[in-house]
Formats: sequence, structure tokens, C-alpha cells
Amino acid sequence: MNAMKITGIVLIVLGLAGFFTGGFSFTKDTSTAKLGPLELVVKEKETVNFPQWLSIGAVLLGAVVLVMGSRKP
Repeated sequence: MNAMKITGIVLIVLGLAGFFTGGFSFTKDTSTAKLGPLELVVKEKETVNFPQWLSIGAVLLGAVVLVMGSRKP
């Protein structure tokens, strides 16, 4: 397998993953306060959404790269 085929497959897989999951979320600590034996931690849940057009574009671009990589000059 050459680099073009691998790149095409990776783009297709990432595009499909973004399309079906719609994004991902993570939790981050924003502030911590220690008052003697007490400890206060504020956690915020952040969500990153992938636009559907971006996921579809990645799948289409991956398909084009995969086809171009499999052509013989």
C-alpha cells in the first residue's frame, strides 16, 4: 500500500466517525480552591461538534484520494 491509499482510507474512516458520532465531549477542571481540609473543584463539560458537511467532505476527499492512489501512471 502506498501513502495515497493509506491517506484515503484514514480520511474515509475519520469522516465516517465524525458523521456518526457528531462530535465528542470532555471534562476539564476550571478552578480549584483549597480551604483547609476542604477542596473545591469546578468541572466543566465541553462539547466539540463536527459539522456534517465537514464529515461528508472528508469521506468524499478520501474516496478521491483512494481512487487517485490506486491508478497506475
